Amino acid sequence: MKTRITEMLGVEYPIVQAPMGWIARSNLASAMSNAGGLGIIETSSGELDNIRDEIRKMRELTAKPFGVNIAQAFVRDPSIVDFIVDQGIKFATTSAGDPNRYCGPLKEAGLTVFHVVPNLAGAIKAINAGVDGLVVEGGEGGGFKNKDEVALMVLLPLIREKVDVPIIAAGGITCGRTMAAAFALGAEGVQMGTRMVSAAESPVHDNWKQSIIDAKETDTVFLNRHGNGPALRALKTERTTKLETQPSDNIFGEMANALDLYFGGDMEAAIALSGQVAGRIDSVKPVKQIVDEIMDEFHKVADAIHKL
Repeated sequence: MKTRITEMLGVEYPIVQAPMGWIARSNLASAMSNAGGLGIIETSSGELDNIRDEIRKMRELTAKPFGVNIAQAFVRDPSIVDFIVDQGIKFATTSAGDPNRYCGPLKEAGLTVFHVVPNLAGAIKAINAGVDGLVVEGGEGGGFKNKDEVALMVLLPLIREKVDVPIIAAGGITCGRTMAAAFALGAEGVQMGTRMVSAAESPVHDNWKQSIIDAKETDTVFLNRHGNGPALRALKTERTTKLETQPSDNIFGEMANALDLYFGGDMEAAIALSGQVAGRIDSVKPVKQIVDEIMDEFHKVADAIHKL
């Protein structure tokens, strides 16, 4: 399969694993790269010494391409550019901040740069900053979000009508059918987060994976729409249900015990970031199986549409 995304990133399939804090480390990212997609290493944890080790491990676990994300709300030190360049990274995504901040230095160092955008204005700003492509993220996706969320079904074709750069679609993607829908709306690649949190190679506790499997399509909440800091979408728990009606004065403070949730399995210790697509995930599968099934279904759906 060839799209501008596969050609730019040097991958077999235009499927990218989302750069989730503490989760998008070498075990998960290498599984995605080895499956033919693109694994991404996170920096939002802020643990750059550990990230350096994870990049080293990536090169031991895969000979395939991979990338790094700069989550600007969490990594504010401009030396992050030198850090990524020194690691020999060739592809970077930037998010949660101004695309002008790092795009120029990264491109000057020879990297391909995509910026994550939640709306049309953000897309235009990123294009003007000189990015090579966009990750267009719908409000149904998990994680930290723009307060005025827009569903991918609306956002993706809107941005595609206005720009010509390659687009990776994010939000609600979990199968070949949703990938085909994203392509019909103008994407040339897709990014998955919640599906990867629940993958066999994901390092999170089984309690979180099981919570995704047990979730209905209505079992996420959109938090902090009117509070300080970013909004976010997460699984519905006792903690997040309370936060939905009684917003926290410090949403980042609600993540202070994140590792107790991520790796200790205490689902009330922090906020389990997850997208609405959790309601469509019913089992834990290895990344390669997920990718193979997606591509098989994608081609079947595309062929069926072509025959109409």
